[in-house]
Amino acid sequence: MAEYIKFVDVTKCTGCRACMVACKNWNDLPAEPEEFRGTYQSNQNVTAYTWNNLTFTENENSNGNFDWLFRHSTCFHCTIAGCELACPEDAISHTEFGSVVIDADKCVGCGYCVQGCYFDVIQLATYKDKNGREYRKAQKCHLCTNRLENGFEPACVTACPTDAITYGEKNDLLRQAEERLKVVKERYPNANIYNPQGIDGTVTVYLLADKPSVYGLPENPKAKLSQVVWKDYAQPLGKLAVGATTIGVLGAIITNGALALKNRVKEGEDHHE
Repeated sequence: MAEYIKFVDVTKCTGCRACMVACKNWNDLPAEPEEFRGTYQSNQNVTAYTWNNLTFTENENSNGNFDWLFRHSTCFHCTIAGCELACPEDAISHTEFGSVVIDADKCVGCGYCVQGCYFDVIQLATYKDKNGREYRKAQKCHLCTNRLENGFEPACVTACPTDAITYGEKNDLLRQAEERLKVVKERYPNANIYNPQGIDGTVTVYLLADKPSVYGLPENPKAKLSQVVWKDYAQPLGKLAVGATTIGVLGAIITNGALALKNRVKEGEDHHE
C-alpha cells in the first residue's frame, strides 16, 4: 500500500479558518469560548475539544518588514509517536494510513501521553458518567481516519479554499513540496520543509516560511531514550511479571483449594469409620 501524507503549505494560507470549522463540524466538537486577548488568533492552542487551530504569528522578515505567518496547527501523526510510547495501556496506535489514533475504551485518562507529545497536541477531555462522576479521556486529531477508510480526504483538506492543505501519495507530494520550496525561498529565504527526521518523519508535513522556532515548533524533536526503553522493554517485562504473579496466585488458590477438598474428604472417611 502506498504511503500518504497531508502537506500544509503555510505560504498559501490566508487565515480564513475554514479548516477549523470543518474539523469542528465533522467531529462534532463543542465550541470553546475564550477570553479576548487583543489578537487575531481565536484559540490560543489546540485542546481536547479543538483539534485544529489556526495560529497567527507577526514576524519581522529579512527586509525589516512585518509578515503575518499563519499555520494550520494540529496533530503531526509522528512515525515515532511520543504519545504512543508513553501510553501504559496500549490505547494509542498507528493505522494503515499512518494516522495515530486513540482507543477510548482502553484509555484510562492517566495523562502520560500529554507529557510524551513533542508538540503539546494531545490533551485530556473531562466527561461525567451516569452517576455524575468525572473521568478523563485523551483526545486529538485522528486525521479523519473514518473518512480515509471510506475513500474521502480529511475534512480540513476538502474545506481549504486555497489548496494550502492537500492530501496525497507521499513521494509525489514531497517532490511537489521541494519544487514549491524553490519558489517560496525567493520571498522567504529561511523557508523549509518541516518533516522531523529525529522521529522518522510525520504524516502531516509542512512547508514553513521561516525557522520552526518562529512558529513555536521544536527544531528537531526526538524520542526520549526513557520512552523507548519503557515501551519496548520495561512495559512488556512488567506485564510478563504481572502475568506470572497472577498465574502464581491462581496456582496457589487452586492448590490450596485442592488440599482443602482432600482434607475434607479424608475427614469424612474417618468419620464413617
